Amino acid sequence: MHSPETLRFVKGHGTQNDFVILPDPDGRLDLSPELVAAICDRRAGVGADGVLRVVPAKLCPEVAGQAGEAEWFMDYRNADGSVAEMCGNGVRVFARYLVEAGLAAPGELGVATRAGVRRVRLGATGDVTVDMGLPRVFGTSRAVVAGREYPGVCVDVGNPHLACLTDEPVGGIDLTRPPSFDPAVFPQGVNVELLNRAGGRRVAMRVYERGSGETRSCGTGTVAAAVAAARAAGETTGAWTVEVPGGEVRVTLEEHTAFLTGPAVLVAEGEIHAAALVA
Repeated sequence: MHSPETLRFVKGHGTQNDFVILPDPDGRLDLSPELVAAICDRRAGVGADGVLRVVPAKLCPEVAGQAGEAEWFMDYRNADGSVAEMCGNGVRVFARYLVEAGLAAPGELGVATRAGVRRVRLGATGDVTVDMGLPRVFGTSRAVVAGREYPGVCVDVGNPHLACLTDEPVGGIDLTRPPSFDPAVFPQGVNVELLNRAGGRRVAMRVYERGSGETRSCGTGTVAAAVAAARAAGETTGAWTVEVPGGEVRVTLEEHTAFLTGPAVLVAEGEIHAAALVA
């Protein structure tokens, strides 16, 4: 592993949850937390909610066992440089990059992640659908946001979530500071979603992501929000539309899995002068 002076990058987003994509076909890039945080800095760096390193699964010991099902590993890092298991918006953007870069054909493909292989369907253009696996509900807990307590449902979507359904309009809630939560329930931290019913099978959601702060969208968070809304309605399956500040996505809950469908857009490419970032 090494840290080159310049890095090729592509910038993309899914419902304005934005990422810097770093191609690493030889598996030699050393992504230190400091470098990732510098890249994601919105004033001194490129700016992003996270980094997606594109590396062959067979070159990464932590996911080498997935190489038979997925050629490429989405090595996802939060904006603070910490490692994360999965990212629903990120995997859509990652797949769109693979197709536009000629590394995969339109259709169905597997993407290796720390939460297991995710199957993705996409055309040459348009929305991207990800099989997110079966969300696991593991109880209830509470978050404290700006001094107010919000009860929620604990949902594992490959990463931990606390989805809190409230009658208080989520648009007015202060998410500038990290929510408090029970570390006994979430020893690795948690993404906290605040959501309102928006009529029919629609919910409006805001999210505070561990390691990134409030983001314009969170793919795994929208799945957790749909699970919480469905449970409140006495349901376990069905299609939900989740409105986030960056747009909207569709979540389909099935008996044995969940699907997330939404846009994935690549907007820029160029070079990062790594030495200048970490100076």
